[in-house]
Amino acid sequence: MEKKQIKEPIRKKWIWIALLLIVIGNVPWYLPIGSYEPLIFGVPYWALIIVAFSLILCGFLSWVTLREWNIVEDEEEAEKRGKLDE
Repeated sequence: MEKKQIKEPIRKKWIWIALLLIVIGNVPWYLPIGSYEPLIFGVPYWALIIVAFSLILCGFLSWVTLREWNIVEDEEEAEKRGKLDE
């Protein structure tokens, strides 16, 4: 059986930097106080910015967990299941 390389995203700095930038973008502190115009489809533009950054955050975290996270637990669980089947 081929051994997978163990990868944990906590050790990759670029993931933390991207996560920080997305979270900072998600909080509209950089917009003028009290601004709600223009309205886009009746929704303030800042609300659409928050929704967009939230979707980006969800997509990024999903991608990181699927592509950048190979841990030992998967192999350990497979071994446990193999022993129980015997």
